[in-house]
Amino acid sequence: MNPATQQLGLEINALLGASRALTERSAAAFHEDLRPAAFHIARWLYAYGPAKPSDVAEAVAMDRSSTSALLKRMASLDLTQSSRTPEDGRSMLVSLTPTGRAQVERALALRQGELEQRVEGWSPSDLDALVSLLGRFNHPQHPSDDSNS
Repeated sequence: MNPATQQLGLEINALLGASRALTERSAAAFHEDLRPAAFHIARWLYAYGPAKPSDVAEAVAMDRSSTSALLKRMASLDLTQSSRTPEDGRSMLVSLTPTGRAQVERALALRQGELEQRVEGWSPSDLDALVSLLGRFNHPQHPSDDSNS
């Protein structure tokens, strides 16, 4: 086994562990009485806006019943609200309340602050290099089917 790829695996595991820990802290900053999955839902709603609960569940890779229970709990804490779809009035859309948006922004600011602390003192070129390399790693180029012709 290549020692460099072994070291890569160790560093990726460390990165994933740090990412999970940061997500836990961000979720607690969002609302300490909710499971971290609620923060994933809220962050998705923050990014993409109102949606049907089933679409939210699919987007965050959760089952519908768990998503529904979390959305109800979040609504009871004034973090989300439901309204009828404008098209037909039968389906429901869920969205963040102003309180929910503010809580997401607070949690995201915590995440951003921690990232900035980790790279404090790095040169712009080192930071650019890390971003570029992570981008290459996370989005590998797949040769097209016609490249062999």
